[in-house]
Amino acid sequence: MDIQRKDGGAYTILAFTGRLDAISAPAAEQKINETIGTGAAKLLLDLSSLDYVSSAGLRVLLATAKKLSRQNGQLVLCGLQPSVREVFEISGFLSIFKVVATAAEA
Repeated sequence: MDIQRKDGGAYTILAFTGRLDAISAPAAEQKINETIGTGAAKLLLDLSSLDYVSSAGLRVLLATAKKLSRQNGQLVLCGLQPSVREVFEISGFLSIFKVVATAAEA
């Protein structure tokens, strides 16, 4: 799992590559929390290079959304690959998160 930070416009962009699973979830959560700690209240997670997400990964995203909501921030996801999108659909998370096709749409 690799996460690259990009500052662009109104959102701070975190681009995920690889797998967001039980092994990588703690590091992903740490990177997200560090980003929020720098004052980023509007996060755009670019998942276009994310191959797999597990329940542990979904938990990290849900915790992030809750944290940002308490701070009047926002979490937006973009670029969900078909296999990742299917996990979000099955789990009902598509109704929880704002999801757009591309970063430009955010």
